[in-house]
Amino acid sequence: MNTANAYYDIIIIGGGAAGCVAALARPAPPRRVLIIEKNAALMKKLAITGKGRCNLTNNRDAEDFLKRVPKNAAFLRSAISRFPPVETMAFFESLGVELKTERGGRVFPVSDKSGDVIAALNKRLKESNAETVTARAEELIVENAAVKGVKCDDGVYYSEKVLLATGGLSYPKTGSTGDGYEIAKKAGHAVTPLKPSLVPLVIVEDCGSAAGLTLKNARLTLTKDGVGVFSGQGEMLFTRFGVSGPLALSASSYITEPEKGGYALLTDFKPALDEKTLDARVLRDFGENKNRALKNALRGLLPPKIIGMFIRRLGISPDKRVNEITREERRRLTALLKRFPLAVKAFRPIEEAVITDGGVDVKEIDPKTMRSKLVEGLYFAGEIIDVAGLTGGYNLQIAFSTAFAAGTAMRNGITR
Repeated sequence: MNTANAYYDIIIIGGGAAGCVAALARPAPPRRVLIIEKNAALMKKLAITGKGRCNLTNNRDAEDFLKRVPKNAAFLRSAISRFPPVETMAFFESLGVELKTERGGRVFPVSDKSGDVIAALNKRLKESNAETVTARAEELIVENAAVKGVKCDDGVYYSEKVLLATGGLSYPKTGSTGDGYEIAKKAGHAVTPLKPSLVPLVIVEDCGSAAGLTLKNARLTLTKDGVGVFSGQGEMLFTRFGVSGPLALSASSYITEPEKGGYALLTDFKPALDEKTLDARVLRDFGENKNRALKNALRGLLPPKIIGMFIRRLGISPDKRVNEITREERRRLTALLKRFPLAVKAFRPIEEAVITDGGVDVKEIDPKTMRSKLVEGLYFAGEIIDVAGLTGGYNLQIAFSTAFAAGTAMRNGITR
């Protein structure tokens, strides 16, 4: 049992993915490592990542990986280069977790069970003699610009090396309630504005009739004032309020202040066909359905749930016979199949976001060691830092890379 007022070589605040991996970073852990976690169990958020399948990383080299990091990628260059996805995969395989790589480079355990990843980490933590206490960290004890310990709701734990790895504001039911931001502020660090990222988007247009529709192979382009800022191909989901799914979540990473307007999503329903080829396909379908109403003739081109919304945007009567459609109307229809616009109105609440955009200002953190430039002995790892990647394993990799950078640096000088 842990006792307050004890001294530790390293204290880690936050028993999530970053905190637990930092506790195991090379070289071999010293004798006294303490993880302070307010939940009764470690890695509660890791249990639900990848819909419970645990998308650990994305199998790309460091340079390719960093292209998928919209926020402060340059800050991460050192950490990702020194501990890239291939190292993460080797680390988990060394724990006995067999891995597989799926579409888009996404890496999962072969079992598709996050519980297997958590069990492997817990086993290694036990073997390393890392200690855990269930407590809420309240503030750091700082003297002469150097950390000396952590004040918790059950007492004080002493150490001259402390890692803040408390996560962000997303998924508060898992314990990510923003505590770490306040602790960092009290220690003198700046925290950049916080907003949801990898979050579903609220759309101006009424999407109710299409709710529940999943497009498996669409291309989505995000524009700001008519200029493209993101484009990707894959899966998206229509909801009663707008859009979700991997494409929409990734697009959200490139949006700031959506309430001010200017952002639009352009959906390409037929990304494999250029406009000329698609027009020939439409002409063929119309030839086979020339006596049918437009609303019934589009079933070969679009999922039924989206047809009503599509025709409203097209501005043609749904009951108009196909043989009455003019060449100009057909041209508009083909163009709309390639660029179906939806105006972005807002983010969904941060509680629905995968990660938090914003955090401890990277200008105040050494990118090689994750050490605070303001407080001696203080380090950061994971989502608490102002960095953000796309969906698909990128953010867990960021957590692991920053955790290894911090964990390794914290062990320098410890010989016990």
